[in-house]
Amino acid sequence: MPPHERLAAQLAPATTALLTVECQRGVVGEHSALPELARVACDSGALERVAQLARAAHGAGVQVLHAIAERRPDGRGSSRNARLFRAAERLPVRQEPGSPAVRVAEPVPVTERDLVVRRLHGLSPLAGTEVDALLRNLGIRTLVVTGVSANVAVPNAVFDAVNLGYTAVVPADAIAGVPADYTPAMVRHTLALVATVTTADAVSACWDPASTDVPDPPG
Repeated sequence: MPPHERLAAQLAPATTALLTVECQRGVVGEHSALPELARVACDSGALERVAQLARAAHGAGVQVLHAIAERRPDGRGSSRNARLFRAAERLPVRQEPGSPAVRVAEPVPVTERDLVVRRLHGLSPLAGTEVDALLRNLGIRTLVVTGVSANVAVPNAVFDAVNLGYTAVVPADAIAGVPADYTPAMVRHTLALVATVTTADAVSACWDPASTDVPDPPG
């Protein structure tokens, strides 16, 4: 089977979901708590390609889930067993429930059909959250993982998805991490071992019934 046909089979709309990871205003928005990450996500085009994929998913009837990381003002229930969590306590922008910082960032579109899953702890959008149960209830078999960061949350999501029995698809140009040159190395040497690595254009084309020119995924 040619690569583009194999990708299209993996991405059947009825059994595929698009996951956006921490594409929230307080992470990748204009007033981010992590300005270097926000800058890379914007300058690389990764955030715009997440938006492109969300629009394509909406058009094709693919389920979209937005994974949001939050922290209560009092910190109750938040993890403290790693340097990353302790650093988050000192960030100037707080990802507090109900605040603008935890809204999905522009230009990523959100519809009433989308699911928004919020977590107060941990590193992964899947572990210890509702995501796995929601996906299984929807009959999902393939998870397209996008967003930030390629350093921590994205690989966690991919590994957890694979461990739970899902096929993971990673549009490599729709994820971002710091420094910018870390992301392609991590994709090539780590995620490519467990996920189908492709591009946002290739995924979008699979979800466009009018498309007759589906680019082959890289590699």
